[in-house]
Amino acid sequence: MTMAQVGNYEEPHSNWREYIKGVRNVPPLFKMVWKAAPGVVASSIFLRLLAALIPLTMLAVTKLIIDSIYNLTSHHAAIPKVFWWLVVLEFALASLAMISARVIDFCDGLLADKFTRYINVRIMDHASSLDLMSFEDPFFYDKLERARVQGTDRIGMIQATGRLVQEIITTVSLAASIFLFSPWILIVLIACTLPTFLAETRFAFLGYTLSSRQTPARREMDYLRVLGGSKESAKELKLFGLSSFLVDRYTKLSNDLYKETVTLSRRRLIAGMLFALLGIIGYYGSYAFAIYQTLIGVLTLGTLTLLAGAIAGASSNIQAVLSTFSSIAGQALFLTDLLEFFSVRPKVFSKPNALLAPRPIRRGFEFKDVSFSYPGSSRVVLKNINFRLEPSERIALVGKNGQGKTTIVKLLTRLYDATSGQILLDDVDIREYNLEDLWREVGVIFQDFMRYELTSSENIAIGRIKDRDNEFRICSAARKSLADDVIRQLPKRYEQRLGCRFEGGVDLSGGEWQKIALARAYLRDAQLLILDEPTASLDAGSEHEVFKRFAELTEGKMSLLISHRFSTVKMADRVLVLENGSIAEQGCHEQLLKIGGSYAQMFELQAASYR
Repeated sequence: MTMAQVGNYEEPHSNWREYIKGVRNVPPLFKMVWKAAPGVVASSIFLRLLAALIPLTMLAVTKLIIDSIYNLTSHHAAIPKVFWWLVVLEFALASLAMISARVIDFCDGLLADKFTRYINVRIMDHASSLDLMSFEDPFFYDKLERARVQGTDRIGMIQATGRLVQEIITTVSLAASIFLFSPWILIVLIACTLPTFLAETRFAFLGYTLSSRQTPARREMDYLRVLGGSKESAKELKLFGLSSFLVDRYTKLSNDLYKETVTLSRRRLIAGMLFALLGIIGYYGSYAFAIYQTLIGVLTLGTLTLLAGAIAGASSNIQAVLSTFSSIAGQALFLTDLLEFFSVRPKVFSKPNALLAPRPIRRGFEFKDVSFSYPGSSRVVLKNINFRLEPSERIALVGKNGQGKTTIVKLLTRLYDATSGQILLDDVDIREYNLEDLWREVGVIFQDFMRYELTSSENIAIGRIKDRDNEFRICSAARKSLADDVIRQLPKRYEQRLGCRFEGGVDLSGGEWQKIALARAYLRDAQLLILDEPTASLDAGSEHEVFKRFAELTEGKMSLLISHRFSTVKMADRVLVLENGSIAEQGCHEQLLKIGGSYAQMFELQAASYR
């Protein structure tokens, strides 16, 4: 959303079509609500039905009490034998109304917690099933952000729906009593409240359109807020004097969005007051008519009391029903984002009856004329790539940044599918294998590996999460990666929480974190090991120690190594040099030096810096 767009929202076309579309979102939501807490929902429905019938019942009891008193004082008639029982009944009904209201609030609180937990788990679970490519699409991030908001914000809509059911039942019961006296009073009440409903509906559409357009700007505001208050950016913020720049940018965005929101809210306020005034006129007009009928003797005092209470209750409840329904329909439009998010399906998935990954792998991987382009982009990242990765072979990928090295890794692990060509595993297309089973045989440490703010033990166990309680294997992996030396210096050793997000956490240096990540690779014990710049953050001494253990790590495994350090690349059996998305050279270190091509030039440039 650009700055020029701020304030230029328009009412969406085909309002009623959108309205109906929004209402259609409600049943799927209720299915999720029922799955989240069936017992709480059933209890809440029963209590609301009970509470909805109490107002009319109390008015009927009050009518009998007042008429009995009037007959006693005006006509000296005897008080009915059930008179005091009517008083007790009214007290009991008032107590029941209070108790049911409090229990309903209790149920609403439980439902809010259960539904929020349920929907957030579903969002996390569904997001984890989607393609990596989805997370590289800004439009998907907008959809994901709005879906996350719906996980908490729409609980108000669920509670409003419960109120709507209660309000409808109360309104129907009160309206029936009014209709028996005068159908015209009921028609006037409805006619005076209908414009409010139409106005609320219109502003609900405008609010949805505005909120949707504001999502990119709000995401940018969240990003700026994180930049302005995170440990990772703190150093550069201070040294480069970026604080004022970020604050000014955040302030401008928030001011623009604030002005836009206030403009719509002001229009809604003015329209709401005018139409609410019309509703008040309808109520007091009906009330005055009932008083007149009592004065001329048509109605008894008790009937006037019942009718006045029914008119007041019906008027407020008709407005509440229409307002609540309009609010629900308006909020239901936002459910479109949540339901569309759940409707997104991964394009990379396992076929039915997919094959299990071969154990052991006998012929290795083969790229056959593999090309790849990102969807929506004309740029070809990889062009007709051909190579084999044999069992127990170590291959290094070398090239300048942006030449497709990491893309090859993502294709090899089937995080992406090739645009054209085939990737074979033991002469079978990898698309024929079960994804999860294939991933179990792959160990990957990316250069931008995750630093989980969990315990040291759990951080290593990420490599093979089913072994998170196997202390022997975790400690063994830590010793092999040299992470054990780091962990033993921590206050709680393997139970020490890492990072500084939570109280008691201890942060590590980049090199120490990398040793933790390498321990995950040892623990993984997969047939294919992929290391993306495995020693990038290590000092010279630690790097030397890691090299000494590198042969052990890759013993009997296929390994793919991406590195800019030629001291690491030299250990590979074969080196592939990537240029412009193609393999320009391949061979062992010595062969490529003799050729005198791109590899030799890059090696000489790096070697010269150490002379």
